Amino acid sequence: MTEPLVRVVQFETAVAGRRLGVVDGWCVRDVTSVRPELTRVVEAFFAAQAEGIPLARLLAEAARKSPHKLAYQALLGTPSLEEGPILRPAVDHADPHRVLITGTGLTHLGSAQSRDAMHAAGPSEADSNARDVPKTDSQRMFEWGVKGGKPAGEARGVAPEWFFKGTGSILRGPNEPLDVPAFGEDGGEEPEIVGCYAIDAEGRPWRLGFALGNEWSDHSIEKQNYLYLAPSKLRTCAVGPELVIGHPFDRIELSCRVLRGGRVLYDSGPLWTGETAMSHSLANLEDHHFKYPGHCVPGDLHLHFFGTSQLSFGTRDWVYETGDLIQVVAPGFSATLSNPVRRIDASPGGCVRVAQA
Repeated sequence: MTEPLVRVVQFETAVAGRRLGVVDGWCVRDVTSVRPELTRVVEAFFAAQAEGIPLARLLAEAARKSPHKLAYQALLGTPSLEEGPILRPAVDHADPHRVLITGTGLTHLGSAQSRDAMHAAGPSEADSNARDVPKTDSQRMFEWGVKGGKPAGEARGVAPEWFFKGTGSILRGPNEPLDVPAFGEDGGEEPEIVGCYAIDAEGRPWRLGFALGNEWSDHSIEKQNYLYLAPSKLRTCAVGPELVIGHPFDRIELSCRVLRGGRVLYDSGPLWTGETAMSHSLANLEDHHFKYPGHCVPGDLHLHFFGTSQLSFGTRDWVYETGDLIQVVAPGFSATLSNPVRRIDASPGGCVRVAQA
């Protein structure tokens, strides 16, 4: 039996608290109104496991029974609880420490040029055929992925670049600000698809579905030296507004816009993602993430960014300012993910001083 494609949102009201909903056209059906114990996707996952049915079926059946509906456009546009029900990240946990946020880079066929140019000391390999131009480590890793990132059968392919971004404490939902910390130099949008996973009671990973994401980074810091990739990633990030269950991961069109005062500063144009646009298969990326026992702790959630094919950093002459609005658009896949930018002012003294216990 083919399970339906289900688009799930997590939202909150000032009176009723956290809720779970299913998108039905221009409305959202309140699943929590008929299944009060289900206020988050992770609770629905474990309920589906207990009932022995797929997550999509449990949510679809509950949504059909729900008489309570909300206007989806209103949810998408509400910035704070004081103004009405608001959307939360598409997948999260009541305990943010149970959410691990990670990602892989150099996974897309169009990504090597941006990264290679960022890390090259001189002309990039992508822009030069000269024999004496050395390859950057980024270019080498990209080529490994092209050759061995889609293994046949049960073979293990080449490992992708991998990074840890943080726990659920850095997770932001639609309309929530993405921060440029006081120690940061800039912001860097990264429009991507996020794989959302839960670990069952036996330590087995399950794919919940996919969501839009903005894997907010600091490319100015990363450009100084590619070994600064890890600290450049320790930033807030956004996921949502929907968890999409049942959508194939073959070819998904994204685009990204940055607006300042209503004026378009940057428009990426079409950005393709999914396996046909990538050097690694989904199975290979998942294998290399979940091969580690520490990534298979029962009850944990994993949000894994699969990479992007294009960044604005190498082509722009501006830096992010407070109030800039970033929109990740994916027609036919999900409603738009919108987040404003917020620069954090330095605190007096600036440096962190650790106290002796």
